[in-house]
This record gives sequence, C-alpha cells and structure tokens, in this order.
Amino acid sequence: MIGAAKIVHKTSAIMSKSPYPSGSNLKAPKDCRIMRRIIAEDLDWSLVIVPCLSNLCLQSIVRNFEEKPIFEELKPIHRDFIQEKLSVSLPLRVTAKLISDGVYWKRCCEQRWDLCDVSHYGHSWKRMFFERHMESIIELFIPDVTEPKTVLEIVPLCKDYVKRLDISQLLPPIKEPQNEEEEYGSELASNTEYDEPLNHFNFSILLDKLTSLEELHLVYRVKQCGMNFEWKMFEMTDRDCESLAKALKSCKTLKLLRLHESHIEDKKCRLLVKHLLDHPSLRELDFSHNLIGDRGARAIGKLLTRSKLEILNMCDNDIRDPGAKAIAHGLSKNSTLLSLNLRLNRLTDEGGQAIGKALLNNNTLRHLHLGANEVTGLTAIALSKVLDENQTLKSLNLSCNSLGEDGGKALEKAMSHNTIVTECDIRLTEVDEHIVSFINQVAWTNQSLEQKKQAKGKKTK
Repeated sequence: MIGAAKIVHKTSAIMSKSPYPSGSNLKAPKDCRIMRRIIAEDLDWSLVIVPCLSNLCLQSIVRNFEEKPIFEELKPIHRDFIQEKLSVSLPLRVTAKLISDGVYWKRCCEQRWDLCDVSHYGHSWKRMFFERHMESIIELFIPDVTEPKTVLEIVPLCKDYVKRLDISQLLPPIKEPQNEEEEYGSELASNTEYDEPLNHFNFSILLDKLTSLEELHLVYRVKQCGMNFEWKMFEMTDRDCESLAKALKSCKTLKLLRLHESHIEDKKCRLLVKHLLDHPSLRELDFSHNLIGDRGARAIGKLLTRSKLEILNMCDNDIRDPGAKAIAHGLSKNSTLLSLNLRLNRLTDEGGQAIGKALLNNNTLRHLHLGANEVTGLTAIALSKVLDENQTLKSLNLSCNSLGEDGGKALEKAMSHNTIVTECDIRLTEVDEHIVSFINQVAWTNQSLEQKKQAKGKKTK
C-alpha cells in the first residue's frame, strides 16, 4: 500500500503543471507561456481559429495583386472578398481593366471625395471615379508645365467609362516673375500693347479619344484666384476656341455641350458653330451667360437648319432684333427643336414678332422663354395667335416684360379656349392681376388634364 501511494504521488507530481514544490502556497502564473521552452511566433495562433486554405489563398492574392493580379478566374463570392480587401492605392493600370464595377470602386471614391452621389453617374461607382479623376487632371493641368502624357496615359483606361465631363476651371500658363524694372517697363508698354493671351488646355488632344463621351460642360475661369485676379483668366482665347471647335467636330458621340460664363463673343460663336454644323449626335447646346450678339445669333440660326438640336439655351447674351430674326428664320425650317431659351437678351417687338410668326410654321417647339427682354404688347398679340393655331407649344414665359393691358387681354382671349398650354408665365408684365389669375387657372387645368391622360395611358399599357 505504501509503495502504491508513492507511485500515485510521483505520477501526480509529474502530471502537475505547477513548477513549484507540493505543499507550498505558491501558485502557477495565469500565462503558462512564461515557463514554456517553445513559444509560437504568432501570439494569436490557435488551433481553434485556423483559417481555411481558400482564405489563405485569397489573402495571398490580395498581397501580391500588383505583381500577379488574379480576378476573373475567381468565383463571384471570392471576387467580392478581393474587392473589399484590395488597397485603393493600387496603380490604375492594374485595376482599371480588371476590377469590375462594385465595392472596390466605391471605396476608391469615398477615399478621395467627401460627397459621392452615385445616382448622378448612372449608379456606377467606376464611372464616377474615372469621370471625376479625369476632371481633376484637366482642371489642374497647367499649360507648358504639365506634360500632355499625364492626360493621354489615362485615356485607354477610362475611355469606356467617361460619359460626362464637368470642367469647372481651366488654368492659364504660369507667368514668369518680373523684377521691378521689367514690371515698371511693362506698365508703360501696356498702354500701347496687349499682353499675350493666356491659352488653356488643348481639348483637341483628348476628345476624339473619349469614345463614350456624351456630355461636356466647360467654364473658362480660375477658381479661388484671390489677389492674382485678372480678367483674362475668365475668357477663352482665339486659340482655345479653335482647338475646342476642332475637338468638338471630332467627338461624334457628343449629345450635350454646355459652354457658359466664358466671354464668348460673335467671332468665337461663329467658329464653334461652323464645326458643329451637321453634327451627327448633338441634341442640346447651351451658350448661356456669354457676350454673343447678332452675328453669332445668325450662325445659331443656320445651325438650326443643319442640326438635330432639341434644346437651345442662349440666355443672358446680347442678342437683339436682327439676331432674333435669324433664329426665327431657322426655327421656321426646323423640325427637331423642343425648347428655346432667349431670356435676358435685348429683343424688342420686331424680334418677338418674328419668333411668333415662325411658330405658326413650326410644329415641334414645346417650350419658349422670352422673359426679361424688351418686348411689349405687340409681341404678346403675335404670340396669342400662336396659342390659337399652334397645337404643340406647352410652355410660354414672357415674365419681366412690359406687355401692358392690350397684351394681357390678347393672351387672356387666346388662353380661354386653349387646352394645350400648361404654363404661361406673365409675372411682372404690367398685366392686370385678374387676367394673370385667369391665365394661371387655365394653365393649371390643362396641366391636371394632361396628368390624367398620362396616368390613363400608363394603365392601358
């Protein structure tokens, strides 16, 4: 019995984890690794959470993606894992063609920009990234400093995704600093000589290569110029105009061109229009807030006869009666234009009546804006005849003109039996308030009837 007890005692001593003698009050430390001779290099390693081999492989793919990219061969669930784990700083030459639209491009966008409304980009994160990336490159391009290859290198990667470019600034070349003597001399010379023009980014190297581009928004200006302000920063030069015109002609997919607030006058307008004649896809043209006068308007009138324009915005220019007549002439022969905006120009009754007469021969225009011009009751009378005979015009804006009592009565009589017009704005036109209220009521009635027809049409479908 004594021998057996000794064996049990020895065995229990051997099996005990405590390194201290039996009977002592000392306890083993909670972390037994302190007394172990062999300790794993990975302190978090445990048999309980050993990752599966597929996860280890995916992690290896992520780590080595730049050297050996693997994506298309993977299953959809594994592609999702890769998109969530890849670094957003990988070169675009690696990811552009390989990584499809999804979580990765969403992460790239949110990492670069605070506001990311993907609904403005057809709900495509990849399209948002490449459009905004290209915009930032162009907006920060400095002529004679930035290499053109900076732009051209990205084109093969993004040409399938860039459908719209919204360029909010274009930087001019950097002026070399002058010493006091040169500066003083240049001030004297400025009385007789003009400074050299500040040419901007040359779009002719780019637009023909963007084979999916449909919309182009341009403003020739410099944002946040501060004390370096010069008027020349806010206008396009002759060379800018020439290069842009050639680029627009080469861009066969362009549907919308918005070129505003850029000091475009007649000469530049005529050059741009010359290269837009017979454009195969252009549907909307916006030259608002420029300096276009009658000679430029004549070119626009010609464009109406040799294009498929649907929307034309010439708001806030310097178009007067001769220019309005030219536009009216083009309108009378046009069969595609749906909206014409001539707000904030210098039209008088001669131009207004010409447009009214043209609409008697036009069966497509739906929206006409002549607000804030210099037309009077004679134009209102001419347009009242249009309301009697024309069956397509739905919106007419004559606000901020001096239509007077006669003009108001003519419009009231025409609207009394009109069932087509859903908007007739004659605010601030010196027309009696009762007439304004009556015309508004008729327009609202027509609008509700149209909505009921549309709802009924949807139900039948």
